[in-house]
Amino acid sequence: MELTARPTHPARRAAVRDADGMAVASFILGLLGLLVLNVFLGPIAIALGSVALWRGTTRRGRAFLGLGLGIADLLVLVAFMHFDSTVSWNF
Repeated sequence: MELTARPTHPARRAAVRDADGMAVASFILGLLGLLVLNVFLGPIAIALGSVALWRGTTRRGRAFLGLGLGIADLLVLVAFMHFDSTVSWNF
């Protein structure tokens, strides 16, 4: 008896590909958010990473990194706001 892999439904492949793209975008935006616009990019990275994990991405590591970097973005913002006593921070 020969075992063959069941063909994956095209819609499912597209959904996983979209989730993989979200995981990568979450990572990139979280990394970029450490440098600029962390008040905007942090929450977006958190949302994209969460949705990618919820949709079953195959790039779970990147999704978790994007989630962690998004949280780090907000923590950096809070730390600089505390030191500067302002809503924004600059060097």
